[in-house]
Amino acid sequence: MSRKRRIFDVDLPDDDAPAEIQQPPEIEMKSARRGPMASAIGEVGDARRYREKMEADIRAENDGLAHEFVRLKKLGLITDLVDVAAVRTTKLTRDRRLSDNLDLDDLKASLRDIGLSNPIRVEADGQGGFELVQGLRRLTAFRELLAETGDAAWARIPAGILASGESDAGLYRRMVDENLIRKDVSFAEMAQLARAYASDGVDGCESVDAAVNALFASVSPQKRSYIRRFATVMARLEKVLDHPAALPRSVGLALADRLDADPAFVRVVSDALRAKPERDAIEELAILRHAIDAQAAPLPPKARGAPKGRRGRVALTVPVGPGVRATATQGKMELRADVDFGALDRERLEKAIEAFWREIDSDA
Repeated sequence: MSRKRRIFDVDLPDDDAPAEIQQPPEIEMKSARRGPMASAIGEVGDARRYREKMEADIRAENDGLAHEFVRLKKLGLITDLVDVAAVRTTKLTRDRRLSDNLDLDDLKASLRDIGLSNPIRVEADGQGGFELVQGLRRLTAFRELLAETGDAAWARIPAGILASGESDAGLYRRMVDENLIRKDVSFAEMAQLARAYASDGVDGCESVDAAVNALFASVSPQKRSYIRRFATVMARLEKVLDHPAALPRSVGLALADRLDADPAFVRVVSDALRAKPERDAIEELAILRHAIDAQAAPLPPKARGAPKGRRGRVALTVPVGPGVRATATQGKMELRADVDFGALDRERLEKAIEAFWREIDSDA
């Protein structure tokens, strides 16, 4: 029984074929030296290697794009349209409250005219929704415009999507620093945020002092001092103040001084405010000023340095020579000066330390 030999033809392109289907020169040379079968196999192999190279190039490009996407996402530079209904404001204690008068009329007019220039910032919650980090006024304005007009254009808002996993402390700093740039957050609002931050123990925070240092590291030490003083006022008068955000710095600091000097002053202020329950911000401010002025007794002079029992960091300027700086913290005293202490006589240093400690111990 003989086997039937199978024969098939391989059509090669003519020399006058269009240029776009001409084989590369190296393949043409191979074809000239080999028979039709070998040439066909070689061409298939060349095509496969070319396809593999193209696929490898595409994968490399996709990997590069993926890495770039992750980098931009970590920086919060990836922006998308998200449903306003999918954004919650519960994760962070806001330095603004939805119950406050956010004065959105000008913002809404601007949104109608030119749209949103600065996207809000959100963090994905892993459940298809988002937690707001920055942009409470912008988000609220979109929601109000949607409710007022019914236009679906306001149902989605541009949002920078932060990478998940950033610490709560970092998210709080993002929120605070944006509002500090606008310079329209009151001392009372900042003090309330610091109190909530400490109460929640965010990032291991144990006190209002530590919360102020963590949240408002971008501001001057003097301003942080004002925030701490306002925190004292809010801790004692929060329940009776209807318009704390309207408190100017001078009134807030005067209230703090009176409350420190006379604990009974809390009752005086509380009774005065409760006597006029239906009051606006101007009337509340007038009541507070009257209560302060009615306390005729002068306040005792303030002691320099940090109050006893308060933990924190105190920077001192010691008037004994140029370049002398000292920092006092819990359990640590650091002295810096333009002196090579290592070159001084050891006995002299020991006597100086003994004298320093005798002075400290005598006041303890």
